[in-house]
Amino acid sequence: MTSVLYDAPGPRAKRRNVILSVVFFVLLALLLWWVWQTMDDKGQLKWALWEPFTESQAWTTYLLPGLGDTLKGAALSMVIALPLGALFGISRLSDHRWVRASASTVVEFFRAIPVLLLMLFANEFYVRYTDISSEQRPLYAVVTGLVLYNASVLAEIVRAGILSLPKGQSEAAMAIGLRKGQVMTNVLLPQAVTVMLPAIVSQLVVIVKDTALGGVMLGFTELLNSRSTLAANYANVIPSFIVVAVIYIVVNFILTSFASWLESRLRRSKKGTGAVLGADDVDDINAGEVGGTAATGAGGTT
Repeated sequence: MTSVLYDAPGPRAKRRNVILSVVFFVLLALLLWWVWQTMDDKGQLKWALWEPFTESQAWTTYLLPGLGDTLKGAALSMVIALPLGALFGISRLSDHRWVRASASTVVEFFRAIPVLLLMLFANEFYVRYTDISSEQRPLYAVVTGLVLYNASVLAEIVRAGILSLPKGQSEAAMAIGLRKGQVMTNVLLPQAVTVMLPAIVSQLVVIVKDTALGGVMLGFTELLNSRSTLAANYANVIPSFIVVAVIYIVVNFILTSFASWLESRLRRSKKGTGAVLGADDVDDINAGEVGGTAATGAGGTT
């Protein structure tokens, strides 16, 4: 039995797949056991190192404020980068050469520079040419670097999403008299959103994680930076890393789960209900149409 994409595995292939799966899980269990034993030998599983996370002070003083700054920086970057990325992505599809060339130059330039370097340049710019306070400057630098880099990446996602649609969509819209701007806003973009959503969400997850670069280099008090202060006070470096990693996993899981729900909802909204009509339903519809026609005719005669 074959499929469109691959041949169905036979008995030998199935047996081989089962053996490889068992070997993989055995090796994974051995790795986890080795990690557990190593941490136990080094005294990293002592309750005294994990006890601070059961108290409110560690969360209210260090972790929650750091998480708040992480989400604040990521949210500001998302809100600014998304429309900028859409603007530059659409500009790269413009019929005007100067618009297309300018947008392409900006996108390729900022996409080629590491995001950490953009943060450092932004921080130096704010130090020399603005009056932003030293407390707020790291946040401004982090957001600026994230916006410049991720807007250029999102521009490519938008452009690729629009180009992935069949050309017949644009041709049909223009055939009924729509201008190119109307085709883009009313036909192409609404359909491309569903196609682009997984890539956009993965880039948003990258934004959340990249805020940690500002904490390492610029002193931005995000989650990872706050973890270092907590670990210095409680002398629990490895447990604090594990707890912060779990927090990042939970935050990004919530973000991706919301995006998956939104994507499925958008896909369902563009489809019919799929309900099967019975004979009684068809008779009711026909009766309603006949009644509506008769009422219209009666209204016309009066």
